[in-house]
Amino acid sequence: MPTPMQTKPRRLTADLPLGNDPHSVRRRIEAMEILLERSFTIPGINRPVGLDAVVGLIPVAGDIIGMAMGAYIVWEARNLGMPKWKLARMAGNVAFDSVVGAVPVAGDLFDFMFRSNTRNLRIVKKHLDKHHPQTQVIEQ
Repeated sequence: MPTPMQTKPRRLTADLPLGNDPHSVRRRIEAMEILLERSFTIPGINRPVGLDAVVGLIPVAGDIIGMAMGAYIVWEARNLGMPKWKLARMAGNVAFDSVVGAVPVAGDLFDFMFRSNTRNLRIVKKHLDKHHPQTQVIEQ
């Protein structure tokens, strides 16, 4: 039996599938949404925040990085063959979050409350549940 020092550390990418099938894309989008919107909880108020809100505190560059990471979810959704109107709605969520988030101070508070990536995940899940029901995961 190996000791804790002999075991290899787990990598995040080991759990994420690399395929282009709907199930793999769903898992990657869910992982990105967790990273961007619910990575950790603020003590005292028990409010989950993610990388999107934290990186948004950096002027200009943070908003560009947040927009690029949100655009990744839209790109993955495009690879699923989602309708253009759903992609446009998702891109609108990311753009709205980026434009309003760019406003100093008020934009940072807005980033804390408006979760464009969670909204986009919901759009993707509804599409997959309807068109690819085998990708559904029963949440406990």
